Amino acid sequence: MSKLGLIIKREYLAKVRNKSFVIMTILSPILIVGMVVLIAYLTKVNDSDKRIIAVLNESDYFTGDFTTSERTAFIKFRSISLESAKDSTLSLGYYGLLFIPDAGDMQQVAEKTYFFTKDAPNTLVLNQLESIFSERIRSKRLEDLGVSALEFKEIGSGFELNTATFEGQTNLKGINEIKAFIGGGFGYLIMMFIIIYGGFVMRSVIEEKTSRIIEVIISTVRPFQLMLGKIIGTSLAGVTQFAIWIISASLLMYVVLSVFGIDISALEAGPQIGPAMPGMETVSPTSDTLQLYASELYKIPWTILIISFVIYFVLGYLIYSSIYAAIGAAVDNETDTQQFILPIILPLVLAIYIGFFSVFNNPNGPIAVGFSLFPLTSPIVMLMRLPGGIGEGGVPLWQLITSIVFLGLTFIGIVWLAAKIYRVGILMYGKKPTYKELFKWLRY
Repeated sequence: MSKLGLIIKREYLAKVRNKSFVIMTILSPILIVGMVVLIAYLTKVNDSDKRIIAVLNESDYFTGDFTTSERTAFIKFRSISLESAKDSTLSLGYYGLLFIPDAGDMQQVAEKTYFFTKDAPNTLVLNQLESIFSERIRSKRLEDLGVSALEFKEIGSGFELNTATFEGQTNLKGINEIKAFIGGGFGYLIMMFIIIYGGFVMRSVIEEKTSRIIEVIISTVRPFQLMLGKIIGTSLAGVTQFAIWIISASLLMYVVLSVFGIDISALEAGPQIGPAMPGMETVSPTSDTLQLYASELYKIPWTILIISFVIYFVLGYLIYSSIYAAIGAAVDNETDTQQFILPIILPLVLAIYIGFFSVFNNPNGPIAVGFSLFPLTSPIVMLMRLPGGIGEGGVPLWQLITSIVFLGLTFIGIVWLAAKIYRVGILMYGKKPTYKELFKWLRY
């Protein structure tokens, strides 16, 4: 076996045999699912308390508009002063006091109304109260114009526009945002593991350098082979971990679909709309909405997405880990790496935020396309666009190919530059490197 192959095997086995690697590979999917469930549960518990609001209404308006709901209860005070109502609200531990004074017309009463609370009120509660006043004032204005309560109810009823593809399949609301979140999740995983595994490479180089083992190793192996072996070996360990997670996630998804009673065999058919147009297949009015969304998610090109994820993870990791390896070779301890870490992480963080804003608004816009082609951000932004598919309505094939080609060429260039820094820095001791010093090493 070649020296490079030996180094790759050594680094790979060192990672996958590590106890923490094995434990996290098994526990991470469970921890992620558990964390999501825990957050949902804690959110529900945090907002499960029923708020009691006292109402002191001195006017002839809004007398029957405040009704108790599941989250909010209204207690009416009668024939007491405002100060007594405040004292009673505080002593009884109520959430707040809604004071409606006696004034001229309904508009004036609403403008002089106050909601007293001990602290700043919850936004949801405030919106609920404001909507009550808004609806009542709007109703009164329409009554003054001769519109009855029944007519007002019909006027105020909402409207949802039916949407469908030309093939007759229903377009579900929010599905594009859900797809973007799925792609963003893949992109976020790439960012986190580039940082984690890149840190592994950097710490491994620093450890071998400070222990002087590196001097023995490079007597038989070229620095470039050593650096590339570390990078590829750690990359393969990451791919192994991802493969295990993908298999476990697929099994977990199957279990979730079965638990929620979603017909897996019907997902390929896709949702259909009613007979609004001739020749279009119908769907039963009682069809489960969850089944429709599951069908749309099923149609995401998961195979292409996962393959692209592996390609972008490997190429993106190779680029950034080369930089991490060069930094590890240039310094003597992890403390000295802090000045170089921010420029590495910045493009990844920028890709996450710009990707979300641009892909949500316009996945084929110039910003989204530009950042999905730029090599330092494409592993994240392109994965946010890919759930929409490849070809018409999704990512053009030429953009995907161009992005991967740019990424590959950038990897070759970065590795070549990083190797120059690695070759010089690996034997430098007792000196804090600067950016000027690193540029000087590139010319050696």
